[in-house]
Amino acid sequence: MTRHEPFSVWAPRADTAELVLGSDTVVLEPAGDGWFVAPADTVAQASAAGDVDYGYLLDGEGPFPDPRSRRQPKGVHELSRTWDASAYAWGDHAWSGRPLAGGVIYELHIGTFTPGGTFDSAIEKLDHLVELGIDFVEVLPVNGFNGVHNWGYDGVLWYAVHEQYGGPTGYQRFVDACHQRGLAVIQDVVYNHLGPSGNYLPKFGPYLHDGSSNTWGASLNLDGEESDAVRDYIVDNVLSWFTDMHVDGLRLDAVHALRDDRATHILQEMAIQTERVSARLNKPLTLIAESDRNDPRTITPLEAGGIGMAGQWSDDFHHAVHANVTGEHDGYYSDFAGIESLVKVLTRGFFHDGTYSSFRGHHHGAPIDTLRTPAWRLVVCNQNHDQIGNRAIGDRLTATLDENQLALAAGLTLLSPFTPMLFMGEEWAASTPWQFFTSHPEPELGTATAEGRIAEFAKLGWDPSIVPDPQDPETFERSKLQWGEIEGDGIHGRTLELYRRLIHLRRSIPSITDPSFRDVTVHAPAETLLVVERPDVAILVNLGADTVELPDALAARYTGWSEALVSGDYTATPTLGAHTLVVLTRTHLAA
Repeated sequence: MTRHEPFSVWAPRADTAELVLGSDTVVLEPAGDGWFVAPADTVAQASAAGDVDYGYLLDGEGPFPDPRSRRQPKGVHELSRTWDASAYAWGDHAWSGRPLAGGVIYELHIGTFTPGGTFDSAIEKLDHLVELGIDFVEVLPVNGFNGVHNWGYDGVLWYAVHEQYGGPTGYQRFVDACHQRGLAVIQDVVYNHLGPSGNYLPKFGPYLHDGSSNTWGASLNLDGEESDAVRDYIVDNVLSWFTDMHVDGLRLDAVHALRDDRATHILQEMAIQTERVSARLNKPLTLIAESDRNDPRTITPLEAGGIGMAGQWSDDFHHAVHANVTGEHDGYYSDFAGIESLVKVLTRGFFHDGTYSSFRGHHHGAPIDTLRTPAWRLVVCNQNHDQIGNRAIGDRLTATLDENQLALAAGLTLLSPFTPMLFMGEEWAASTPWQFFTSHPEPELGTATAEGRIAEFAKLGWDPSIVPDPQDPETFERSKLQWGEIEGDGIHGRTLELYRRLIHLRRSIPSITDPSFRDVTVHAPAETLLVVERPDVAILVNLGADTVELPDALAARYTGWSEALVSGDYTATPTLGAHTLVVLTRTHLAA
């Protein structure tokens, strides 16, 4: 248990370890299993001194920041600073948590959510999310990375919180403010790789898997020699978000890149330990996986022999909506052309459930047990940070769709049986792009990042001259939301009102959030016409640019039903104009 002691460090590759503490250097004592600990009198003196800067010398090399550093006030290459997580006076004592089922998630990036780009400035916009009807705020990664601004996926110190955002205490204030407004917090975390600058973990021990890598770099050592301590490093970090930061859930980035051949997969270990902390804290805690595998075991509970994630992102839903609303069928959208892809994802969850994926060149996925799996376990969206930011110019749907088409994407997402997620600004048709941006201080790394980005899109046929330079500060500035857009009665104000109404409908009609796949019936009577039926509600969608009519049998079924929402050209059943969304209910709903 030495890893929980102050100024203890796991460094099995070192013969000697020293603690640099202010102007002093203290020899650490070996404690077995590769751990070194500080003498008791050193710990006592440092504790009495308050916050102090420190680092580690390994066989005389360094000093290096603490792998479990909680603060890096001068950057990830400099000394760590002590931080007492228990010092903050929490005001969320009445907060009892929020289960994922029935909720609506809002994904945001602290640096571009507001002009200020800090936790405190984000707090000022939380009332907007409450009025919108949001339940969960999902925050893109905030752990320590090199530079001033970044998406967050180049993190190297997983226990620290980026100083420019407000550091760990600013993060606590943000979570506290969310809870006091009834908003749960999901933190996006990355355990599949480390960033390119400031990663000193290999100096300490075998954190990385020799000879194994993924898209973003070396894999973590989850199943090799001395991997027990590496797994503890990850699981302890998971639990620290729940205990020290009071978060309600974690979104686990690209779990398909976690190579682990041990009998208990690292994700299962996370789920087991999360359930224990949930019981101790007496509140629901949620783990959501981003997985490319379309493997139902990911969202199968532990007691049923599964991985135990509460939910997972569904790329298939996004691709089906995007392909049908935009008409874009290139790349991984090619399999999703045609309305049948929407029919399948709405009724069976995965589109690729053992079918051939032309983009991958092989059969992919496995079927979801729709009898036993609740639909809310799939987190769905029509836009997110990846699907916008990984486009060549970071363009949102707003750049290519008209107001009515945007409403189709919103309606399909928010009125689905799944857990919907919005990307910041989507709710008012934000005109700003969200582009790929970095701020690597090292000139050679910055150049390599920019040139690699341009080359990547050149291979796909894009004009290199239009791909923004991720190192250009203007790329970051362009990606910030312009909150003034929501004022007035133009497209931004009208879209915001539409989103509010859609979320209100989701709250008002119980069958919309009913998690049973079996109670969803989907018809596609025409090439561009989709009808989604649930008990007491029907969603009529004309995805095309031409007027369509419902078949007589369907039209007769809705005689006497009330119009709960109309977007586009619609007077009465059976005729739907171009790009029209209609929601019908058996009974009249109060506004």
